[in-house]
Amino acid sequence: MTEPTSTKPGIAAAIVVQDGRVLMVQRRIAEGELSWQFPAGEIEAGETPQEAAVRETAEEVGLTVKAVGLLGERVHPKTGRQMSYTACEVVSGTATVVDTEELAELAWITHEQITEFVPYGLFEPVQAYLDDRLRAGTI
Repeated sequence: MTEPTSTKPGIAAAIVVQDGRVLMVQRRIAEGELSWQFPAGEIEAGETPQEAAVRETAEEVGLTVKAVGLLGERVHPKTGRQMSYTACEVVSGTATVVDTEELAELAWITHEQITEFVPYGLFEPVQAYLDDRLRAGTI
């Protein structure tokens, strides 16, 4: 019985919504089926998942965001890593690929595009948050 998640730091993902779209980034090296995902990275010692999500967003895409709430946590079914998902709002900046070693590109996607970018589906609390935030602008 091995527990791969116990030896590796958790991953914090930032769910950044602006103008009716959610920010997705494409990794240069896919983790299994994961190619497009939310800005994310390892939680550093002494950091909360929310702080890590804010820091990773700045490091990866140059956006200053603030954490507005933890949406949920789980062991990711594709990677086996402990994940936390934080809803974030843009404070300042324009999203660009800053971490060119890790990221190939980024996209602001609509609610309708989620299944194209993430065909295996999102974590239910994240999907519910995006259903609420992204559909609100289209009704």
